[in-house]
Amino acid sequence: MNTPLLSDDPDDPDALHEPDDRILKTLRTRRRGPVLTVELNVPERGNVVDEAMLDDLLSVLDDQDPSVRVLVLTAAGQDFCLGGDREEFAGHLAQDPTGNGIRVSGVKARRVCDALTSHPAVTIARVQGRAVGAGFALALACDLRVGADTATFRLPELALGLPTAWGGLLPRLISEVGAASVREFILTGRPLTAQEALGLSVLQRVVPEDALDAAVDKWARPLLRRSPPAVRVTKTLLNSLTASTRLADASVLDPELMAAVASEVHHMRTPR
Repeated sequence: MNTPLLSDDPDDPDALHEPDDRILKTLRTRRRGPVLTVELNVPERGNVVDEAMLDDLLSVLDDQDPSVRVLVLTAAGQDFCLGGDREEFAGHLAQDPTGNGIRVSGVKARRVCDALTSHPAVTIARVQGRAVGAGFALALACDLRVGADTATFRLPELALGLPTAWGGLLPRLISEVGAASVREFILTGRPLTAQEALGLSVLQRVVPEDALDAAVDKWARPLLRRSPPAVRVTKTLLNSLTASTRLADASVLDPELMAAVASEVHHMRTPR
């Protein structure tokens, strides 16, 4: 499991002790003192986001233990996350062509991304391989984002006949990156390289893949030396000021938009 390389030396004042590992259906977590690592753990499926993963993420993120000061979101295997589970998505439509299952899933997705953004701990995304769709959104919801120099980011929703409406991604993306750049790579569907992602502030740091843990550690160490109330309040202020620059955030409509478009496309493709 990928974890920050913080010392276990008892003479090191930054050392973190008493590992606490948990295995959920789709995640693995490891607690080392004030650092909690949450690992997407379905590598054989590219860590796709399904209902089970959303439920697991909510169960971890809703438990906002104030003693957790750094939360690292990482992933097992070659890729960070290949997006939403298309088979489950199709199953929701087959079961209810009006898209109600997609609405329910969309509400959970929004809650997960909001929980990452508003979590009292500083959240760090550690990205390797491909971050597609929902995976892009999960990484972007974190405060700090480091990626391997081979990482790529892509939003393929338009090519799939769907809007870019998952987890409140679009307003976050426009706020972090800027409307013109977002418009270009969403409409074309082309992938962003790690260096492009760095230039657009999708990533704040790019390193070789074998240096990802050290990069996370380099961020985590000084954060753990800061006053916890000061860090918590500063993060809240930053989130508040960032949100105020979004003018009208219509992402609360994401589940409805996704369900409506998916239902219409399903209806058009269904033989009569």
